[in-house]
Amino acid sequence: MRLFKRGLTYLTITGYVGILLFGIFCHTFSFRTGSHPGMYYIVWDMFCGWSAYSIRTHIIGEGISGKYYELAPGPWGEYKPYGSLGRRHYDTTGDAWLRIAMNTLDKTEHEPMLRILCIEEAWCKKYNLPDMVWDRRYEQPKDFQNYYRLRKVITPEGVIAQSYVPWLTRQRYLQVNDNPRLIADMNRGRPFFAATVGSHVEPPSPQHDPDVPIHLASPVGN
Repeated sequence: MRLFKRGLTYLTITGYVGILLFGIFCHTFSFRTGSHPGMYYIVWDMFCGWSAYSIRTHIIGEGISGKYYELAPGPWGEYKPYGSLGRRHYDTTGDAWLRIAMNTLDKTEHEPMLRILCIEEAWCKKYNLPDMVWDRRYEQPKDFQNYYRLRKVITPEGVIAQSYVPWLTRQRYLQVNDNPRLIADMNRGRPFFAATVGSHVEPPSPQHDPDVPIHLASPVGN
């Protein structure tokens, strides 16, 4: 009996580790990852964290002459870690936007900058469907709609002057505040959306030219 229990234990451990190794192998080499619904349990899957919207990031510098410069990608090209999408588009929280912009400015010749704008572009992923697939799936014609939102305003010295929440977070906040019943529930109890909505403004910092103010109005809609 003891030998049977020990054998069953070894078999369970071996089977468990074997399944994990098989899942790692399938995920690494894209081997039959969708061949069976059971593969969902052993292959690392991020589907539940995907958004219904495609997000792109535009980092733009505004010169004192009023001319705008694209700061990402730089003139040397762009690093694309996977597929055709540039690295900056994966950074939806904006942790590296400042470094990307300052790296381009430090290594190029240009007029003095007035400010740096980090702009988020969003559109529904269903518009990524090819026209042939769209026509078979939907009866209405494809009416592509994309939305822009100012995410950060950065001074030429690299100080974040303004920071805004993402477009999707803003839309969620507007939907909640447009519902009288939810507003009443939130006033009676604790809000269930733990998010800071609006903007965070840093104290103003010295500029490269005292005679040129930093205009914080956005050239795109919010």
